[in-house]
Order: sequence, then C-alpha cells, then structure tokens
Amino acid sequence: MSGALAVDVHGLVKIYGTRTVVDHVDLAIAPGRICGFLGPNGSGKTTTLRMICGLLTPDGGSGTCLGHDIITARNAIKAQAGYMTQRFGLYEDLTIRENLEFVARLYLIPRLKERVDQSLERLGLASRQHQLTGSLSGGWKQRLALAACVLHEPKLLLLDEPTAGVDPKARRAFWDEIHALAAQGITVLVSTHYMDEAERCHEIAYIAYGKLMARGTADDIVAQSGLKAVVATGPGADRLAPELRDRPGITAAAAFGTTLHVCSPDGEALDRAIAPFRRDGLLWEPAVPTLEDVFIHLMGQAQDNALAA
Repeated sequence: MSGALAVDVHGLVKIYGTRTVVDHVDLAIAPGRICGFLGPNGSGKTTTLRMICGLLTPDGGSGTCLGHDIITARNAIKAQAGYMTQRFGLYEDLTIRENLEFVARLYLIPRLKERVDQSLERLGLASRQHQLTGSLSGGWKQRLALAACVLHEPKLLLLDEPTAGVDPKARRAFWDEIHALAAQGITVLVSTHYMDEAERCHEIAYIAYGKLMARGTADDIVAQSGLKAVVATGPGADRLAPELRDRPGITAAAAFGTTLHVCSPDGEALDRAIAPFRRDGLLWEPAVPTLEDVFIHLMGQAQDNALAA
C-alpha cells in the first residue's frame, strides 16, 4: 500500500426510507492523517464513517479503504479497523484487564497476556487494571475504550464523538495519544462537535444534512469561506448580539466574555448592520473569522434533509 490512499471513496449514498442520509460524498485520505468530521446532529457523519469501515453497505457509490473494496471486501476492512462508538460499549461488571482480555480473545490475538500488558502500560491503565470498569470516571473509560480499539493493531481508527462529557485535561491527553498513533501510520477518522478538537485534526470534512460542504485544513476552510468579521469591545458590547443577529446579511453575532463577534459573507452588509452601533465607548475592529463562524454559515446554507423527506 506504499503511496496508496488509506480512504478513497466516491459518491457515497445511504438512504433510509425517503431520506437520503448521505448524499454523494467523496473522500480521499492519506495514511497517517487525522480527519475530523463535523456537522450538525443527524448530518450523516456516523453513517459515513460506518460505510467507510465496512459496517454499512452503501446504497450508491464505490471506493476502497486500506486497499479493500468497501462493498465486496467489508470483512477485510473491519479486521484492520478499530471503532470507538459514542456510547461506552465495554462490560461495566468486568475489570479493566478482564475487558481487554475479552477483546483480545475476540480478535484471536497471540501472546494475549503480553499484548494486554503493553496496552495497559501505554494508556496508563496498569495501576488500575483490577478496578471494576463501572466505577471508572468518563476520562478513564475513554482511555479503556481506546485501548480496546487499538489492541489488535488496526491501520484505521474511527472515533465517533469520543470525548463527549470528558474533562479538558482528559481530552488533551486523549488527543496527544491520537497524534502519537497517527505518527505510527494509523489513519484516524473522528467525528466531533468541539471546534478546538477540529483544529487539532490534520484536515476537516464538514457534512451538513448528508452533503459534504467543506474540505481541507482548518485554515483552508476559513480562508475559502469568504467571511468577514469584526469584534466590538466596550461597555455593553456583549449585549448587542440579539439585536445584530437578525439583521440582513449577518450570519453570526455572539458574545465572548465582554466582547462581541459579528460575521457576514458580505462586507457591505456587515458595515450597514453595525453602523447604528458605532457609538462612543464602543470600538469596532476587523477580526479573523473562526471555524465556528464558518460552520454556522454553512449550516445556514444547507437544507435539512429530514424536512425535505
């Protein structure tokens, strides 16, 4: 597979009833890259991940994952993929070690004890290996779930909103480990709602209601959006968000502490919207749009396919 893409899919389609959940999505991802999937709930992110790794058969489209056809060689893909679901899926009444040993047996992993020991050490779980899984905090459960996903040494790792409900310190440690895995050549696909996590990915795919609407690095996506932004500081600036949010051409107006961030794809519309508020004591300055600004803008352009159905 030297020089080959880890993921190379074209025109992926998945239909449930009258609703097209994934609508002709193309993706090409190189080995060892971390690709973040973002978008509103119900956008088709999880469905796309599952089609790529062989858990779902597409209703349309074609492609390969790890060199295997996503339709005819799904079992070969699944054997080389690790999938961490949104909901913790290991046994609460087993210890950490017992859960990992169970997973190792499912995969028929040789040198079982040695491999489990290595996994416990790597994820910092060795000192807690005899602790019941049900008594673990969210952060420790997350570490255990990741350890179980990589125990069979997959080439592809799929993480479905893996850090929901986890504290910032645990999230940072988790992402440090993800980057270490990617450095070993493992391709990582991760869905998330956290903008700071998206910025830690090598590249991003933004899916809104089944359609791929933006693709590239975080900087590329912001630059390609064409959005203009200003920041207001001064007494009461943060209280102006409700008034500005509904003005023509404004796609976002949000308070950040005592400041106000306003965004629009039209520079003239932005100037007209803030003109009545250029009063004494308020300072308006140009700003760089954020990734969140871009995604709110894209969401506003997308049609909810649940309503369309």
